[in-house]
Amino acid sequence: MTALLNPYLNFRTEARAAMDFYQSVFGGDLDVSTYGDFQASDDPAEKDKVMHSQLTTPTGFTLMASDLPAAMPYEAGNNFSVSLSGGTGDEAELRGYWDKLVEGGTVTMPLDRAPWGDSFGICTDRFGVGWLMNIAGTPGE
Repeated sequence: MTALLNPYLNFRTEARAAMDFYQSVFGGDLDVSTYGDFQASDDPAEKDKVMHSQLTTPTGFTLMASDLPAAMPYEAGNNFSVSLSGGTGDEAELRGYWDKLVEGGTVTMPLDRAPWGDSFGICTDRFGVGWLMNIAGTPGE
C-alpha cells in the first residue's frame, strides 16, 4: 500500500449529513463508523456520532470526516485537518513524517494503538496545521 494524503473534515454533529451530501455530489462509496461501534466514548450522547467516515469516489478522490467529541474544541471555518495514512509497509515512512511534524508543534493524541487496531495520532504542526496519522495494524493482532 502507498501512503495517502487527503483532507479530513470535522463537525460537531453533522458529519453524516455532510458526507451523504458529498456522496450525492461526487458519487462513490461511503463507509461510516460511530463512536458506539468501537465503544470509543463513555458519553452515551456520543454513541451515534460519526467517529470516522470515508468517501471514495470513482475518480479517485478520498474525503474523510468525523464528529468531534464534546471534549475537543470545534470552530466552524477551521474544522479541517490533513490525514496521512498507510499500511504496515509504510510504517517507518509515516512515523518519520510524524516525528518531523511534531517538532515545535503540539501532540493532541500520541501516535499509539487505537481501539480499531491501527496506530493513530493527532498533532498540530508549528504552523497551526492539524494532522491525523493512521498506520494500519497487522490483521489478526
